[in-house]
Parts: sequence; structure tokens; C-alpha cells
Amino acid sequence: MRPLVAAALVVCTGSALLAGCSSDAQPNDELMLSDNPVAATAATSPALSKPPAGTVLPVSSAVTALATDAQTRTLAVAVSTPPSVQLYDLDAPGAAPRSVPLPSPAASLSVAAPGGPVVAATGGAVVRVDLATATATPTEVAGDPVDATTFADDTLVAVRDGKGIAVLAGDKVQRVITGGLLSADQVYGLGQRAVVLDRLRNAVFQVDVGAGTVGEGLRAGQGATNGVVDRFGRVLVTDTRGGALMAFSTDPLLMRQRYPVAGAPYAIAYDPTRDLAWVTLTETNEVVGYAVAGPEPVERHRFPTVAQPNSVAVDPTTGRVLVASATGGGVQVVQP
Repeated sequence: MRPLVAAALVVCTGSALLAGCSSDAQPNDELMLSDNPVAATAATSPALSKPPAGTVLPVSSAVTALATDAQTRTLAVAVSTPPSVQLYDLDAPGAAPRSVPLPSPAASLSVAAPGGPVVAATGGAVVRVDLATATATPTEVAGDPVDATTFADDTLVAVRDGKGIAVLAGDKVQRVITGGLLSADQVYGLGQRAVVLDRLRNAVFQVDVGAGTVGEGLRAGQGATNGVVDRFGRVLVTDTRGGALMAFSTDPLLMRQRYPVAGAPYAIAYDPTRDLAWVTLTETNEVVGYAVAGPEPVERHRFPTVAQPNSVAVDPTTGRVLVASATGGGVQVVQP
């Protein structure tokens, strides 16, 4: 069994956030690995050495995001050309999907609540896709929205170029929460708390939505890229550059686990029924299922995938794992 490395360093609170951890990325910023940061990205996949496990659904374009809704038995697939969300039947994925046009390719997909809608973060707008009618309702959000999550009755939107989190009530932006961020790339809602991932500062930050402030931050490995919330109230984050799966508690903000994962871990999805975190390895064209309910992750499954597996989702009802290619290789359906 590979060793577990845990850390409990919390930095950049109060005045430190305003001074040494300012958005100017000054050299004394304890969260920064470089004065000229570059966000981590997925590793470029090699040619396939093994056929993908399970079955592969042909998709006419590169896939940019995936999401599943267990209640309506829907698989939502965001494709880049033409920009749209393709809605598949999870129980009959080989059937022709319903297509919903988008104003531009979706950077992410999320399910607002059981039964939908699916929320697509696109360049300049957040689009709610009704799963019953396959219709789209856009809300303009300035500053390159790239991720969205439900928070109480509102929607939180990570606005990358705006370096903040937009708070949407209905179809209107109520306010934008900023402070200390270089880039807001993903946002996670955990009950009464929220956390934002900043890929440039390579850190996760607490967000007080009620007060409208960005709170304390904690370094997230060598190059964090994606995260997901588990049923234990943690944020599980892939460290693509550093090769690790990390687990952060939020009250207090602490790194509880850092588990080595070779192969450039990138996309991540969580199965709350089986407590499995599914992580894609873009350097090796694989997806790995880790049991995460115990004191350290334990590998339970490993499958070869489609090329460039930049997106992953899971159907918690059946346990099926869905992996999508960012280079036109389709969507893979695997039953562990």
C-alpha cells in the first residue's frame, strides 16, 4: 500500500490575505509556487495501447463536460462543435440523444437538483437546460464563467477572468464576491459553506457567501485542476502536476489526505452510493476508482479509456462510469 501524506497548514487569513496574498501575486505570497504562475492542465494523452473497456458511444465532436441526473436517467454531454448539450438516456445510451444548442462550448456541466436543470457554464453566460423539455434558458454573466453549483436557493458561478464568484438569484447576478483570487476556476457548495479553486494561485479558498468575502486559503499541491464534493463534506481535488489525490475538510480548512496517483490525474467524479472517487489519468488513458470512505484512498478499479479522457461522470444508481474524450474519441460506458 502506498503511503498517505497528510498536511494541516492553513495560511493567508485576515491581514495576510490582504497583504502577502494579494491578487498581484507578489513574491511573498505563501500560496504561490512561482511569481509567474501557469495553471495546470490535462497531460496530452499518448496513442491508445489498449482498447477502451466497456462500450464507446460515437460523438461527432470533442466533449468538454459530462453530468448525470439519476432521477430522470439522463446523461448530459457537452460538445464543442456545434456548441450544444446532448441528452442521452442513461438506461439506453445507444439511442439517439436530444440536442440543446448553446451560445458557446460549455466549460462545465452540473445538475442543479435531482430532476434538473443541468447548468452549463459557457463563455459569457450560464445556461439552464430543462431535462423534460430539452430547452435552454441563458443568464448573462460577464468575465468568463467556467463553473457553477447550487448554493441554498442561489447559484454560485466561478468567473475566471473576473477573479471571483458571481451569485445568481433566479436569472439575475446579485453580486460578485472577489478578493485575493487570481483565477476562479471551480466552486463547490457544501451546505452552508462554499469553497473556490484557484488554479493560478494553486489553492483552495473558503467563501463566506453571506458576508460576500473570500476567506482563508490553503495550497493545493503542485498544480490542482479539478474537484468534487463527497458525502463527508470534503472537497476531493486532483493534483495533476504533482500526481496526487487530495482531500480537504472545510471547517476548518485543512488538507486531510494527499495520496500519490501516477499518470497525471485530472477529471474526477464521486459515487456517493459506493463512496468511490473516479479519477482519469490522461497520461496513461486510464480511469481509476478509489474507495474514499476510509482513512486513506484504496484502489478498487482500473480500466483503459478512450483517448484524452478529460471528463468523467458516474451514475450512482447503477455504478456505471462514463468517460469522455476531448479529442473526438466518444463517450465510454463502463460497468465495474
